Amino acid sequence: MTWWDVIGWAGSALLVWSLLQARILRLRAINLAGCAVLITYNAALGVWPMVGLNVALAVINIYYLRKLLATRHDERAYQVVEVGVDDDFLAHVLRVHAVDIARFNPGFAGPGWAGRAGAAGLASSLLAPGEGRGRPCAFLVLSGDEVVGVMLVRDAGDGLARVELDYVTPRFRDFTPGEFVYRRSHLFTARGFRRVLTPPGMVAPYYPRLGFRPHGPAGDAYLLELEAEPPSSLRR
Repeated sequence: MTWWDVIGWAGSALLVWSLLQARILRLRAINLAGCAVLITYNAALGVWPMVGLNVALAVINIYYLRKLLATRHDERAYQVVEVGVDDDFLAHVLRVHAVDIARFNPGFAGPGWAGRAGAAGLASSLLAPGEGRGRPCAFLVLSGDEVVGVMLVRDAGDGLARVELDYVTPRFRDFTPGEFVYRRSHLFTARGFRRVLTPPGMVAPYYPRLGFRPHGPAGDAYLLELEAEPPSSLRR
C-alpha cells in the first residue's frame, strides 16, 4: 500500500465517520475535512469527476458551517417556553432522552425517575419535598419547532435559583442555548433571582464559559451571580 492509498482511505474514513455524528456542527466539520483530503487524493491521481464531486460537497459544507456558526450566539436562534412541571409533553421529552439525560446528569431527580409512569409520576418525583426544595419551574428551549433543551429550576429562597436539570439534545450540544437562557432571556431576574446554582456532578459542564465559578466542597457545582435586569426604558 502506497502513501496515496493511505491518504485515500483516510479521506473515505473521515466521510464515513462524519455520518456517524449526532452533532450537526461536528458532522459538517468532519465531512469538510474528509472532502479536503479526497480532493487532494483524486487531483493527484487525475480522477477529475471525483474532484468535482468533493469540491461541490466542500462548498455545501462551508455554506452550512458559516450559517450554523453565524447563529451560534444569536439570541434570535432560540426561544424559551415555560411549561408546567406536570405537562405531558415535558414528560415525553424527558422519557425520550432518559438515557442521555442520565449520562450527563447522573443525579437528576433521584433513582428511577425515568421509569415513573406519565406526567403525574414525573411531577411527584420533581415536587418531592426536601431541604431547600421549592416548587420548580420548567422550561423548554426551542429552535424553530424543535426542542433543543430542557431546564428545571427550583426557588431555593434568598434569591437563589437551584438548577435541577440543564439538558441539551445531542444535535445542538455544540451550540450555546444555555448562554441564551442564562444571559439573554431574563428568565431568572424577572422572577427575582440574583444567583443561579447548578447541580453537582454534571458531566462535561460548559458553565465556566458563561461566567459561572466553581462552588461547593468538591468544586463540581457552579454559581452565577446575575446582573440586574435593566429597566424596560433603557433596553434597546
